[in-house]
Amino acid sequence: MHYLAEAKSLGHLFALSCAHWGEKTSHIVPGKGGHREVSFNELWETACRYATVLRELGLKKGDRMVIFGENSFEWALADWAAQTLGVCPVPIYPSLPPDQAQYIATDSGAKVALCGVEELRKRLDGLQGVPVLLLSEIAERAANATFDKDQVEADIAQISMDDLATIIYTSGTTGNPKGVMLTHSNFVFCVQNVIKGFKITNEDTFFSFLPLSHVYERTDGHVLPTCVGATVGYMQSYATLANDFLRIRPTVMCAVPRFLEAFRGRILDGVTKTPPVRQKLFHWAIAQGTKRFKGEFAPFYGLTDKLVGEKVRARLGGRFRFFCSGGAALPSQVAEFFGAFNVLVLQGYGLTETSSGMCFNPIDDNRYKTVGMPLPGAEMKTAEDGEILIRGKWVMKGYYNLPEATAEAIDSDGWFHTGDIGEQLPSGHWVITDRKKDLLVLGNGKNVAPQPIENKLKESPYISEAVLLGDGMEYVCGLVIPDFQAIAGKLPNAPTDPALAIEDDAVKKLLKEEIHRINATLANFEKLKRYKLINAVLSVEGGELTPSLKVKRRVIKEKFAAEIAELSREG
Repeated sequence: MHYLAEAKSLGHLFALSCAHWGEKTSHIVPGKGGHREVSFNELWETACRYATVLRELGLKKGDRMVIFGENSFEWALADWAAQTLGVCPVPIYPSLPPDQAQYIATDSGAKVALCGVEELRKRLDGLQGVPVLLLSEIAERAANATFDKDQVEADIAQISMDDLATIIYTSGTTGNPKGVMLTHSNFVFCVQNVIKGFKITNEDTFFSFLPLSHVYERTDGHVLPTCVGATVGYMQSYATLANDFLRIRPTVMCAVPRFLEAFRGRILDGVTKTPPVRQKLFHWAIAQGTKRFKGEFAPFYGLTDKLVGEKVRARLGGRFRFFCSGGAALPSQVAEFFGAFNVLVLQGYGLTETSSGMCFNPIDDNRYKTVGMPLPGAEMKTAEDGEILIRGKWVMKGYYNLPEATAEAIDSDGWFHTGDIGEQLPSGHWVITDRKKDLLVLGNGKNVAPQPIENKLKESPYISEAVLLGDGMEYVCGLVIPDFQAIAGKLPNAPTDPALAIEDDAVKKLLKEEIHRINATLANFEKLKRYKLINAVLSVEGGELTPSLKVKRRVIKEKFAAEIAELSREG
């Protein structure tokens, strides 16, 4: 892929890739008659017609354009069209409510907004002077549009590497989101270096699942594959996910731990419905596969993999190479579960401000309890207080219209202050221990990092979520959300109503034993001394989670103030 070094902007790289790969399949797109394949030639021509429509709407180099919708081929086309014009897309999570969506559109100064469906368009009703169109309307107009090859080339030629390729608003756990400015240089540099770390080639097929509005999927599941001649396949719906894997037959997928945990849960749940002999065979396969994954002696692995492992991999399409996992800590038992069936999960680390993941586990040195090693061109170190600092071409240009916040985040030597606490191991791999702002300062002066403890608690099959608290208190306390489905399998006589289950003595006893077991692995000041079982579902829509599925501790404290006050009184 010699053309990678020739790229002068992301739009230019897109043009070079499409010209190089021609009739090769660029996308596998769902439709009424099933999935259809789109070539790079068709991708290029359609994107150019989209660009004609955007130009007719008055968009020009430097303008901002909102894209507010679920993943779709039309979303991708709008983005690529904008890159050939030098227009800066501003993606908005489709889960955001009207006030937040309108804040982003207004703050970014968007000239046009494109929405995936009518319901999302209605959320932007309050915008003044901004045309709001559906992506389907753009597609209809583009179908009848023509483009001037010379005009397209002239538009691309005017774009420089330092121009903005996108503004992505960080969800933030407090206050208004900030617009992260990423340049064409950021994206081109990512493409040039990620393929070295993951050995991505034009033979790979990516399964697009995570939101394109998130930098992770946008960079690694959208820009990267298209720019290196790989194929991107879109799922039709959550209901058809299993069949979509079989149709697309992916080799790579960007994922988050919650998805991987749910995938594991569906498989394990399905096993419980099989005859006892098959259940024993499955768990034998896990035991043998896990030993092999950890480098231990597993004499029957070949047999169990033939009988069970091959069937698990077949559910992923039969060609799967690896999952990239980011966005949150990967539970060890999840990595070991997939590893038992010879499916790699490569954990990584990055932020919106670093153009997505710039630290990942190498395929040939996967230490799944770490976030891996920095990719080429990224420098990482820790400050005196343990905060991770990052420098290099991965780092953003700054926060949009927020010079003071930019100066606070990026110091005079170019180091971006991540807000994450971590350390580098002798092997060169990094581990993340906590968020700097999330550290709990107990009344006795002890500092407690809650995330590692929360992750340990969530490794229990009977705990769905845990949020630890303790600032100013003499001990760590927390809110625990049980996994009611798993508990029902363990305690068939327990109440099926979650509101009743959390008051059931057998349920309380089970969870008390689990927490006691986990506490035994912690220092005394880290132990969960008081906790409250709650019947709740944390969600983006409910405001408890950010769009990237991080817990908003401030919101949790507000919503469950009564329960937290009760824990304080118990102390």
